[in-house]
Order: sequence, then structure tokens, then C-alpha cells
Amino acid sequence: MHRSEIHRLDPGREYWVPAVVAPHRDWAGAPGCRTGARYLVDRQTFKANRDQFPAFDSQLECLRWIMKNRAYLNRTLPQARVRAVALDRWLLGLE
Repeated sequence: MHRSEIHRLDPGREYWVPAVVAPHRDWAGAPGCRTGARYLVDRQTFKANRDQFPAFDSQLECLRWIMKNRAYLNRTLPQARVRAVALDRWLLGLE
């Protein structure tokens, strides 16, 4: 899903996305970032970004995707914990 397509999602449902927070300044997962910068995870590249991301219908589906791809995620997002977060809360800066 691309961020520009968010308006197509059903507003009555909760969607879950894999998210990560930069553990330190100029983190290898997002060069040039600041400590605490928030990112979503790209479904195809497994890299931190803010535009392309998978959206899941449940937290469990999102957690399964994270666990299934944890080797790739550990390589592309070193030293960071990937979490399943509610998309609406992430967009509002609450997660």
C-alpha cells in the first residue's frame, strides 16, 4: 500500500502495520535520521520508509509477517525492534 492510498481504506476497520523507531542518530536502517524517528517497513525491500508499507487486517497477521521475515528485517533494520502497530495511531503519532 502507498501512503497516498490511505483514503481507500475502510474507516470503520482497524489496520495494522509493521513499524520501527530509529535507535540512534544516523542509524544504518535510515541514514541521516534522528534518534526516535518513526518509520513503517516496506513489504518488498524490508527497509524503513514512510510511503510504502503493508497493511494487515489484524495484529496477529502483522506479527506473523514480522516473524516470517525477521531474518530480512534484522539485516535491513539492525539494532531496532519491529513492532505491529495500529495504522491510525501511527499516523497520529501515538505509536
